[in-house]
Amino acid sequence: MTEETKTSEPQADPAVSVVGPGDGETIVLGTTRMRVLEDGSHTGHRLAITESVLAPHTQGPPQHRHCQHDEGFYVLSGTVRFTVGDEDYDATAGTLVMVPPGTPHTFANLTDQPAVMLSTFTPDLYVQYFRDLQEVLAGGRPLTPQANIDAMSRYATQPATDLA
Repeated sequence: MTEETKTSEPQADPAVSVVGPGDGETIVLGTTRMRVLEDGSHTGHRLAITESVLAPHTQGPPQHRHCQHDEGFYVLSGTVRFTVGDEDYDATAGTLVMVPPGTPHTFANLTDQPAVMLSTFTPDLYVQYFRDLQEVLAGGRPLTPQANIDAMSRYATQPATDLA
């Protein structure tokens, strides 16, 4: 058997991850309900994916910049307002927003209807940030802008204070 044949043979136990409806880790952050579909553990930490439901009139995090990861947002339903620097974009269902490292951004649902979006993180660095925020709330502490900034700082993310 050649080396090429060996590598193209099917694996006995393929490392496939299947997350069905209702499966995955749930993180609740105030009026946002997030479902972790992939936390990076099945992708060699190259990619993480979450689904978020933003209740009507949900404000997002303070505008911030990621230093080490790209973040993508695909709007499945509703309208999400993305603020990138001093520009606003109203993203409706079917819109993809990609945010490269260093780009200031935030998002919110300013409408009277829920909005649902998929988010990607490459690499997976930022998933633990959401877990940390949930721990703040579970500990009975409010999710203040400063608590948010403190958690961000642990994941190569900084507030865009020049845009405040």
